[in-house]
Amino acid sequence: MKILFLEWNCFCIDDLKDAYREIGHEVVSFPFFPESFRFDPAYEASLTQEIHKHIPDYVFSFNYYPVISKVCSAEGIPYVCWVYDSPYITLYSYTTISPCNHIFIFDKDLAYEFIKNGIQTVHYLPLAANTKRLDGMNNFDAFSKSSHMNKTDISFVGALYTESYKSGFFHHFDNLSPFAKGYLDGVMAAQKNVYGYNFVQETMTPEIMEDMMAVCPSMTNDDGVESNEYIYSQYYVNRKITSIERTELLHAIADRYPIDIYTPDQNFKHPNAILHDPMDPYEVAPYVYKNSKINLNMSLRSIKSGIPLRAFDIMGAGGFLLSNYQTDFFDLFIPGDDFAFYDSQKDLLDKLHYYLQNEQERIQMAASAHDKIAREHSFVHRIKEMESYL
Repeated sequence: MKILFLEWNCFCIDDLKDAYREIGHEVVSFPFFPESFRFDPAYEASLTQEIHKHIPDYVFSFNYYPVISKVCSAEGIPYVCWVYDSPYITLYSYTTISPCNHIFIFDKDLAYEFIKNGIQTVHYLPLAANTKRLDGMNNFDAFSKSSHMNKTDISFVGALYTESYKSGFFHHFDNLSPFAKGYLDGVMAAQKNVYGYNFVQETMTPEIMEDMMAVCPSMTNDDGVESNEYIYSQYYVNRKITSIERTELLHAIADRYPIDIYTPDQNFKHPNAILHDPMDPYEVAPYVYKNSKINLNMSLRSIKSGIPLRAFDIMGAGGFLLSNYQTDFFDLFIPGDDFAFYDSQKDLLDKLHYYLQNEQERIQMAASAHDKIAREHSFVHRIKEMESYL
Protein backbone atom coordinates (compact mmCIF):
# COMPACT_ATOMS: atom_id res chain seq x y z
CA MET A 1 0.00 0.00 0.00
CA LYS A 2 1.01 3.61 -0.52
CA ILE A 3 0.42 6.06 2.34
CA LEU A 4 0.38 9.84 1.99
CA PHE A 5 1.69 10.81 5.43
CA LEU A 6 0.92 14.40 6.44
CA GLU A 7 3.68 15.56 8.75
CA TRP A 8 3.68 18.28 11.37
CA ASN A 9 5.69 18.82 14.55
CA CYS A 10 4.15 15.93 16.46
CA PHE A 11 5.21 12.82 18.31
CA CYS A 12 5.60 9.30 16.86
CA ILE A 13 6.24 10.27 13.23
CA ASP A 14 9.46 8.31 12.79
CA ASP A 15 8.21 5.31 14.77
CA LEU A 16 5.06 5.03 12.69
CA LYS A 17 6.91 5.50 9.39
CA ASP A 18 9.36 2.77 10.41
CA ALA A 19 6.42 0.48 11.15
CA TYR A 20 4.84 1.20 7.77
CA ARG A 21 8.08 0.28 6.04
CA GLU A 22 8.46 -2.85 8.17
CA ILE A 23 5.07 -3.99 6.90
CA GLY A 24 6.16 -3.24 3.33
CA HIS A 25 4.15 -0.07 2.70
CA GLU A 26 5.43 2.89 0.72
CA VAL A 27 5.36 6.17 2.65
CA VAL A 28 5.14 9.52 0.87
CA SER A 29 5.60 12.47 3.24
CA PHE A 30 3.90 15.82 2.71
CA PRO A 31 4.05 18.75 5.16
CA PHE A 32 0.90 19.83 6.96
CA PHE A 33 1.02 23.63 7.04
CA PRO A 34 -2.48 25.13 6.74
CA GLU A 35 -3.41 28.63 7.83
CA SER A 36 -6.44 27.07 9.52
CA PHE A 37 -7.15 23.50 10.61
CA ARG A 38 -10.75 23.97 9.43
CA PHE A 39 -10.72 25.97 6.19
CA ASP A 40 -7.79 26.82 3.94
CA PRO A 41 -8.41 26.82 0.16
CA ALA A 42 -4.72 27.20 -0.68
CA TYR A 43 -3.66 24.19 1.38
CA GLU A 44 -6.65 22.18 0.18
CA ALA A 45 -5.55 22.80 -3.42
CA SER A 46 -1.97 21.83 -2.59
CA LEU A 47 -3.05 18.61 -0.88
CA THR A 48 -5.36 17.77 -3.78
CA GLN A 49 -2.44 18.09 -6.20
CA GLU A 50 -0.33 15.80 -4.01
CA ILE A 51 -3.08 13.17 -3.98
CA HIS A 52 -3.36 13.33 -7.78
CA LYS A 53 0.42 13.06 -8.09
CA HIS A 54 0.90 9.97 -5.89
CA ILE A 55 -2.55 8.29 -5.88
CA PRO A 56 -2.13 6.86 -2.36
CA ASP A 57 -4.33 4.17 -0.84
CA TYR A 58 -5.10 6.53 2.02
CA VAL A 59 -4.03 9.76 3.68
CA PHE A 60 -2.76 9.65 7.27
CA SER A 61 -2.18 12.23 10.00
CA PHE A 62 -1.73 12.26 13.73
CA ASN A 63 -4.76 14.03 15.21
CA TYR A 64 -7.85 14.93 13.21
CA TYR A 65 -8.07 17.94 10.90
CA PRO A 66 -11.27 19.00 9.09
CA VAL A 67 -9.28 20.64 6.29
CA ILE A 68 -7.77 17.24 5.41
CA SER A 69 -11.13 15.49 5.69
CA LYS A 70 -12.70 17.92 3.21
CA VAL A 71 -10.08 17.14 0.58
CA CYS A 72 -10.26 13.38 1.12
CA SER A 73 -14.04 13.49 0.91
CA ALA A 74 -13.91 15.39 -2.38
CA GLU A 75 -11.30 12.98 -3.78
CA GLY A 76 -13.04 9.83 -2.56
CA ILE A 77 -9.98 8.63 -0.65
CA PRO A 78 -9.88 7.32 2.95
CA TYR A 79 -8.55 9.66 5.63
CA VAL A 80 -7.02 7.73 8.54
CA CYS A 81 -5.98 9.66 11.64
CA TRP A 82 -4.87 8.75 15.14
CA VAL A 83 -5.73 11.20 17.92
CA TYR A 84 -3.38 11.30 20.91
CA ASP A 85 -4.42 14.66 22.43
CA SER A 86 -7.19 15.37 24.91
CA PRO A 87 -9.05 17.65 24.95
CA TYR A 88 -9.24 17.89 21.18
CA ILE A 89 -11.88 20.30 19.96
CA THR A 90 -11.77 19.53 16.21
CA LEU A 91 -13.34 16.12 16.93
CA TYR A 92 -16.58 18.06 17.33
CA SER A 93 -16.44 19.44 13.78
CA TYR A 94 -19.39 18.59 11.53
CA THR A 95 -16.86 17.00 9.17
CA THR A 96 -16.24 14.16 11.63
CA ILE A 97 -19.16 12.18 10.18
CA SER A 98 -17.80 12.24 6.62
CA PRO A 99 -17.68 8.63 5.31
CA CYS A 100 -14.06 9.06 4.20
CA ASN A 101 -12.94 9.36 7.82
CA HIS A 102 -11.42 6.63 9.98
CA ILE A 103 -10.74 8.46 13.24
CA PHE A 104 -8.89 6.48 15.91
CA ILE A 105 -8.91 7.91 19.44
CA PHE A 106 -6.52 6.79 22.18
CA ASP A 107 -9.07 7.36 24.97
CA LYS A 108 -11.74 4.66 25.15
CA ASP A 109 -14.30 6.67 27.12
CA LEU A 110 -13.98 9.60 24.71
CA ALA A 111 -14.22 7.32 21.66
CA TYR A 112 -17.31 5.63 23.06
CA GLU A 113 -19.00 9.00 23.60
CA PHE A 114 -18.99 9.38 19.82
CA ILE A 115 -19.76 5.74 19.08
CA LYS A 116 -22.80 5.58 21.37
CA ASN A 117 -24.16 8.67 19.62
CA GLY A 118 -24.05 6.91 16.28
CA ILE A 119 -20.81 8.35 14.89
CA GLN A 120 -19.60 5.44 12.78
CA THR A 121 -16.32 7.06 11.72
CA VAL A 122 -14.77 6.96 15.22
CA HIS A 123 -12.94 3.99 16.76
CA TYR A 124 -10.92 3.32 19.91
CA LEU A 125 -7.22 2.62 19.44
CA PRO A 126 -4.64 2.80 22.26
CA LEU A 127 -1.24 4.29 21.60
CA ALA A 128 1.94 2.23 21.20
CA ALA A 129 5.72 2.15 21.61
CA ASN A 130 8.64 1.17 19.39
CA THR A 131 10.58 -1.26 21.59
CA LYS A 132 13.04 -2.07 18.80
CA ARG A 133 14.25 1.52 18.67
CA LEU A 134 14.13 1.96 22.44
CA ASP A 135 16.08 -1.24 23.07
CA GLY A 136 18.90 0.10 20.90
CA MET A 137 19.34 3.27 22.95
CA ASN A 138 22.35 2.33 25.08
CA ASN A 139 24.70 5.33 24.88
CA PHE A 140 24.66 5.99 28.60
CA ASP A 141 28.16 7.51 28.53
CA ALA A 142 26.92 10.51 26.59
CA PHE A 143 23.73 10.71 28.65
CA SER A 144 25.67 10.67 31.94
CA LYS A 145 27.56 13.81 30.85
CA SER A 146 24.43 15.75 29.86
CA SER A 147 22.37 18.16 31.94
CA HIS A 148 19.45 15.76 31.60
CA MET A 149 21.14 12.97 33.55
CA ASN A 150 18.84 12.10 36.45
CA LYS A 151 20.47 12.03 39.87
CA THR A 152 17.68 10.51 41.99
CA ASP A 153 15.55 7.36 42.06
CA ILE A 154 12.28 9.06 41.06
CA SER A 155 11.54 11.04 37.90
CA PHE A 156 8.62 13.09 36.65
CA VAL A 157 8.50 14.35 33.07
CA GLY A 158 5.77 16.81 32.11
CA ALA A 159 4.34 20.31 32.28
CA LEU A 160 3.09 21.71 35.57
CA TYR A 161 0.53 23.87 33.72
CA THR A 162 1.85 26.86 35.60
CA GLU A 163 3.58 27.98 32.40
CA SER A 164 2.07 31.19 31.03
CA TYR A 165 1.41 29.67 27.60
CA LYS A 166 -0.53 26.76 29.14
CA SER A 167 -2.31 28.43 32.04
CA GLY A 168 -4.72 30.38 29.80
CA PHE A 169 -7.76 31.18 31.88
CA PHE A 170 -6.07 30.78 35.27
CA HIS A 171 -5.23 34.42 35.85
CA HIS A 172 -8.90 35.29 35.23
CA PHE A 173 -10.02 33.22 38.23
CA ASP A 174 -9.38 36.16 40.54
CA ASN A 175 -11.90 38.25 38.58
CA LEU A 176 -14.77 35.80 39.06
CA SER A 177 -17.56 36.64 41.46
CA PRO A 178 -16.97 35.33 45.00
CA PHE A 179 -19.73 32.75 44.48
CA ALA A 180 -18.34 31.46 41.16
CA LYS A 181 -14.79 31.33 42.48
CA GLY A 182 -15.89 29.46 45.61
CA TYR A 183 -18.03 27.11 43.53
CA LEU A 184 -15.18 26.27 41.15
CA ASP A 185 -12.72 25.88 44.03
CA GLY A 186 -15.10 23.32 45.51
CA VAL A 187 -15.50 21.48 42.19
CA MET A 188 -11.74 21.35 41.68
CA ALA A 189 -11.07 20.17 45.23
CA ALA A 190 -13.64 17.39 44.84
CA GLN A 191 -12.44 16.28 41.39
CA LYS A 192 -8.83 16.28 42.56
CA ASN A 193 -9.70 13.47 44.98
CA VAL A 194 -11.59 11.34 42.43
CA TYR A 195 -9.76 9.11 39.94
CA GLY A 196 -11.43 7.21 37.11
CA TYR A 197 -14.34 9.60 36.49
CA ASN A 198 -14.35 13.27 35.55
CA PHE A 199 -17.48 15.21 36.45
CA VAL A 200 -16.29 18.78 35.89
CA GLN A 201 -18.31 19.43 32.73
CA GLU A 202 -21.47 18.23 34.47
CA THR A 203 -21.05 20.94 37.13
CA MET A 204 -20.97 23.85 34.68
CA THR A 205 -24.32 25.48 35.51
CA PRO A 206 -25.71 28.38 33.42
CA GLU A 207 -24.88 30.82 36.23
CA ILE A 208 -21.28 29.67 36.47
CA MET A 209 -20.89 29.69 32.69
CA GLU A 210 -22.20 33.25 32.50
CA ASP A 211 -19.65 34.39 35.07
CA MET A 212 -16.75 32.57 33.41
CA MET A 213 -17.62 33.87 29.96
CA ALA A 214 -17.82 37.41 31.31
CA VAL A 215 -14.24 37.40 32.62
CA CYS A 216 -12.75 35.35 29.77
CA PRO A 217 -14.89 35.32 26.61
CA SER A 218 -14.57 32.29 24.36
CA MET A 219 -16.53 31.20 21.33
CA THR A 220 -17.53 27.88 19.85
CA ASN A 221 -16.72 27.20 16.18
CA ASP A 222 -19.31 27.73 13.46
CA ASP A 223 -18.53 24.31 11.97
CA GLY A 224 -18.67 22.39 15.24
CA VAL A 225 -21.03 21.08 17.89
CA GLU A 226 -18.80 21.64 20.91
CA SER A 227 -20.46 23.48 23.77
CA ASN A 228 -19.13 26.32 25.88
CA GLU A 229 -19.40 23.95 28.84
CA TYR A 230 -16.98 21.61 27.05
CA ILE A 231 -14.50 24.39 26.26
CA TYR A 232 -14.38 25.90 29.74
CA SER A 233 -14.40 22.61 31.65
CA GLN A 234 -11.84 20.77 29.52
CA TYR A 235 -9.47 23.53 28.42
CA TYR A 236 -9.57 25.67 31.55
CA VAL A 237 -10.86 23.99 34.71
CA ASN A 238 -9.35 20.54 34.13
CA ARG A 239 -5.99 22.13 33.32
CA LYS A 240 -6.19 24.12 36.54
CA ILE A 241 -6.91 20.91 38.48
CA THR A 242 -3.94 19.25 36.79
CA SER A 243 -1.72 22.18 37.74
CA ILE A 244 -2.80 22.09 41.38
CA GLU A 245 -2.58 18.31 41.60
CA ARG A 246 0.86 17.96 40.02
CA THR A 247 2.31 20.75 42.14
CA GLU A 248 0.86 19.35 45.37
CA LEU A 249 1.91 15.76 44.65
CA LEU A 250 5.44 16.72 43.65
CA HIS A 251 5.83 18.77 46.83
CA ALA A 252 4.52 15.85 48.89
CA ILE A 253 6.98 13.49 47.22
CA ALA A 254 9.89 15.91 47.60
CA ASP A 255 9.10 16.24 51.31
CA ARG A 256 10.12 12.58 51.60
CA TYR A 257 12.42 11.73 48.67
CA PRO A 258 14.76 13.45 46.23
CA ILE A 259 13.17 13.71 42.78
CA ASP A 260 14.18 14.76 39.26
CA ILE A 261 11.59 16.95 37.53
CA TYR A 262 11.71 17.69 33.79
CA THR A 263 9.37 20.59 33.09
CA PRO A 264 9.20 23.87 31.14
CA ASP A 265 8.45 25.89 34.30
CA GLN A 266 11.64 26.30 36.32
CA ASN A 267 9.86 28.15 39.14
CA PHE A 268 9.01 24.99 41.11
CA LYS A 269 11.05 25.19 44.30
CA HIS A 270 11.91 22.45 46.78
CA PRO A 271 15.31 21.56 48.26
CA ASN A 272 14.80 17.90 47.33
CA ALA A 273 13.79 18.62 43.73
CA ILE A 274 16.32 18.73 40.89
CA LEU A 275 14.82 20.69 37.99
CA HIS A 276 15.81 20.05 34.38
CA ASP A 277 14.79 21.80 31.19
CA PRO A 278 12.46 19.86 28.88
CA MET A 279 14.26 17.27 26.76
CA ASP A 280 13.82 15.68 23.37
CA PRO A 281 11.18 12.97 23.87
CA TYR A 282 12.66 10.86 21.08
CA GLU A 283 16.42 11.15 21.61
CA VAL A 284 16.84 11.82 25.35
CA ALA A 285 13.76 10.97 27.41
CA PRO A 286 14.13 7.18 27.00
CA TYR A 287 17.45 7.36 28.86
CA VAL A 288 15.70 9.01 31.80
CA TYR A 289 13.03 6.30 31.79
CA LYS A 290 15.64 3.54 31.69
CA ASN A 291 17.79 5.17 34.38
CA SER A 292 14.99 5.89 36.90
CA LYS A 293 13.93 3.41 39.54
CA ILE A 294 10.40 4.87 39.42
CA ASN A 295 8.86 6.90 36.58
CA LEU A 296 5.73 8.85 37.49
CA ASN A 297 2.77 9.45 35.21
CA MET A 298 0.23 12.07 36.29
CA SER A 299 -2.35 12.27 33.51
CA LEU A 300 -3.88 15.52 32.36
CA ARG A 301 -7.32 15.58 33.97
CA SER A 302 -9.12 16.05 30.65
CA ILE A 303 -7.96 12.56 29.60
CA LYS A 304 -11.01 10.54 30.56
CA SER A 305 -9.67 6.98 30.56
CA GLY A 306 -6.80 6.81 28.06
CA ILE A 307 -3.19 5.77 28.54
CA PRO A 308 -1.00 8.78 27.72
CA LEU A 309 1.80 8.39 25.19
CA ARG A 310 4.41 9.03 27.89
CA ALA A 311 3.26 5.95 29.81
CA PHE A 312 3.77 3.79 26.70
CA ASP A 313 7.19 5.41 26.18
CA ILE A 314 8.21 4.61 29.76
CA MET A 315 7.12 0.98 29.61
CA GLY A 316 8.43 0.51 26.08
CA ALA A 317 11.85 1.74 27.21
CA GLY A 318 11.87 -0.83 30.00
CA GLY A 319 11.22 1.69 32.75
CA PHE A 320 9.09 1.02 35.82
CA LEU A 321 5.82 2.96 35.74
CA LEU A 322 3.80 4.29 38.66
CA SER A 323 0.72 6.02 37.23
CA ASN A 324 -2.46 7.61 38.44
CA TYR A 325 -5.54 5.40 38.01
CA GLN A 326 -6.71 5.34 34.37
CA THR A 327 -9.22 2.64 33.40
CA ASP A 328 -7.74 1.89 29.95
CA PHE A 329 -4.60 0.50 31.61
CA PHE A 330 -6.61 -2.45 32.86
CA ASP A 331 -7.64 -3.47 29.33
CA LEU A 332 -4.03 -3.91 28.23
CA PHE A 333 -1.89 -4.42 31.33
CA ILE A 334 -2.08 -6.13 34.71
CA PRO A 335 -1.52 -3.98 37.81
CA GLY A 336 1.10 -5.51 40.04
CA ASP A 337 2.52 -7.48 37.10
CA ASP A 338 3.18 -4.77 34.49
CA PHE A 339 2.76 -1.45 36.28
CA ALA A 340 1.62 0.12 39.54
CA PHE A 341 -1.08 2.72 40.03
CA TYR A 342 -2.20 5.09 42.76
CA ASP A 343 -5.61 6.57 43.52
CA SER A 344 -4.79 9.10 46.23
CA GLN A 345 -1.84 11.07 47.57
CA LYS A 346 -1.44 8.61 50.44
CA ASP A 347 -1.52 5.67 48.04
CA LEU A 348 1.13 7.34 45.87
CA LEU A 349 3.46 7.90 48.81
CA ASP A 350 2.89 4.40 50.16
CA LYS A 351 3.69 2.83 46.79
CA LEU A 352 6.78 4.94 46.32
CA HIS A 353 8.01 3.65 49.67
CA TYR A 354 7.11 0.05 48.80
CA TYR A 355 8.63 -0.10 45.33
CA LEU A 356 11.82 1.70 46.32
CA GLN A 357 12.31 -1.10 48.85
CA ASN A 358 11.44 -3.95 46.47
CA GLU A 359 13.86 -3.73 43.59
CA GLN A 360 13.41 -7.23 42.19
CA GLU A 361 9.63 -6.85 41.96
CA ARG A 362 10.09 -3.50 40.27
CA ILE A 363 12.52 -4.94 37.72
CA GLN A 364 10.24 -7.89 36.94
CA MET A 365 7.22 -5.62 36.40
CA ALA A 366 9.14 -3.29 34.09
CA ALA A 367 10.38 -6.24 32.03
CA SER A 368 6.88 -7.71 31.83
CA ALA A 369 5.39 -4.44 30.54
CA HIS A 370 8.18 -3.99 28.01
CA ASP A 371 7.79 -7.50 26.64
CA LYS A 372 4.01 -7.18 26.46
CA ILE A 373 4.30 -4.00 24.40
CA ALA A 374 6.76 -5.72 22.06
CA ARG A 375 4.37 -8.66 21.60
CA GLU A 376 1.02 -6.86 21.45
CA HIS A 377 1.26 -3.06 21.38
CA SER A 378 3.80 -2.04 18.75
CA PHE A 379 3.13 0.45 15.96
CA VAL A 380 2.95 -2.48 13.54
CA HIS A 381 0.09 -3.94 15.60
CA ARG A 382 -1.72 -0.60 15.53
CA ILE A 383 -1.33 -0.11 11.77
CA LYS A 384 -2.83 -3.53 11.12
CA GLU A 385 -5.79 -2.70 13.34
CA MET A 386 -6.36 0.65 11.63
CA GLU A 387 -6.21 -0.92 8.18
CA SER A 388 -8.69 -3.62 9.19
CA TYR A 389 -11.38 -0.91 9.03
CA LEU A 390 -10.60 0.08 5.43
